[in-house]
Amino acid sequence: MAISIKALVMHKAIIKQYIGGLNMSDYVLTCCSTADMPYDYFEKRNIPFVCFHYNIDGIEYPDDLGRTMSFEEFYARISEGSMPITSQVNVGQFIDFFESYLKEGKDILHVSFSTGLSGTYNSACIAKDELLLKYPNRKILLVDSLGASSGYGLLIDMAADMRDIGTTVEDVYACLEENKHNVHHWFFSTDLTHYKRGGRISPTVATVGNLLNICPLMNMSHDGKLVPRMKVRGKKHVIKEMVHQMETHAKNGVDYSGKCFISNSACYDDARKVADLIEGKFTNLNGRVLINSVGTVIGAHTGPGTVALFFFGDKRVD
Repeated sequence: MAISIKALVMHKAIIKQYIGGLNMSDYVLTCCSTADMPYDYFEKRNIPFVCFHYNIDGIEYPDDLGRTMSFEEFYARISEGSMPITSQVNVGQFIDFFESYLKEGKDILHVSFSTGLSGTYNSACIAKDELLLKYPNRKILLVDSLGASSGYGLLIDMAADMRDIGTTVEDVYACLEENKHNVHHWFFSTDLTHYKRGGRISPTVATVGNLLNICPLMNMSHDGKLVPRMKVRGKKHVIKEMVHQMETHAKNGVDYSGKCFISNSACYDDARKVADLIEGKFTNLNGRVLINSVGTVIGAHTGPGTVALFFFGDKRVD
């Protein structure tokens, strides 16, 4: 790796200690709501986010991490037959979002939802080009996370840790670019209806899977797309296989000492089973496994019943 995160953090921490804890950050770290971390996490970590939107039962709502509509209500409506439609962040929304910080004299490091799943990153690029004509002395650095949900959130968390000990915006940007392919995303779902609807899996796979209790284990490819990797029969077996993939791919295997996040769409008990297995096998984790909700925009495409596991590991190459 071109930049050692641990060495950089230690170096910056020493500098910060000698200057009396001065906040050296002259930039703002931002992201999209589809990073699927809790609202209070973004609030406490001082990470503004720009909202996607979704329309359900004829009314549009912001993807604001369960504040306007609770996750419980959202997934209950889907279970009752509602079919939400999502919309990405457009250029105008990015201009308004970014400009509020540029006016304060801040540079911006924005980490975007995967280009493999949305055109939002392209909208951010157009907004950047327009704004830099107006604010030529400012910097807007954009990172395509090539990730989704709390895997994207794991990358944001790394960036926030570096920012908080005074790392420059250029160094954080370089580190994100170097490490974004090391964030692993592994998904399974007990209901494949919405994956079929969104074109993530074929109608045949969805039909056979639902009939035979087959849970495809999917992950994020190197270009940020969701790809089915194997067919596993039964929830108990797919949970074990998911944890096995972490043993295989996590940095240092079962000695992995980084953070681990899980997202779930109205199936907390399944997520807890995965977390318990991981905490039993990976005893050097940096804290307990954090279990979050799959947000309303991503959840509109997964439906209820999805569990997703995220960790740092070897590079995604296919």
